[in-house]
Amino acid sequence: MRRASAAALVAVMLTAPAFAQQQEPFEPEGYRTDNYRAPVPATLANARVLTTEEAEAIWRAKSGAFVDVLPRPPKPKNLPEGTVWRDMPRKNIPGSIWLPDTGYGSLSPAMDDYLQRGLARASRGDKAALLVIYCLADCWMSWNAAKRAQAYGYSNIAWYPEGTDGWEHAKLPTEDAQPEPRPEQ
Repeated sequence: MRRASAAALVAVMLTAPAFAQQQEPFEPEGYRTDNYRAPVPATLANARVLTTEEAEAIWRAKSGAFVDVLPRPPKPKNLPEGTVWRDMPRKNIPGSIWLPDTGYGSLSPAMDDYLQRGLARASRGDKAALLVIYCLADCWMSWNAAKRAQAYGYSNIAWYPEGTDGWEHAKLPTEDAQPEPRPEQ
């Protein structure tokens, strides 16, 4: 009886890691198109995945451009006169360029062009320059944007999946951010 219980316990212990790995999200072939605030994969093919310590080292060395892709709803054009509109404040990694709404699974031609122009500005036109793309923890927006940057031909992509959540948790500095002006939609 004891041997059977011990054998069952060993079997559970040996299969538990495999089961846990199966629960991790996998990389989809294309872009994630829904449920953007959900656990993300541990990898992004052909990109470097950064820990907070690695992102901090790049930031301190000024050896990469940081690109924030956190979404932000634009001010509606048809607000009644006198309506007060307050954008949600955003603090990001100092020196970042903020390109909101560029991490969706599908981008309009205007937003696709906006992302391409923003990445060209961040990289100073060098497709081999290191680009660190982030958002928040468990945010597929940064995964999508990093994958899209690769599709545009950028060869030195680093994805920081913990984003500003991990950065702030490590008590690293942030600064008030304003997004790059968006195209008319």
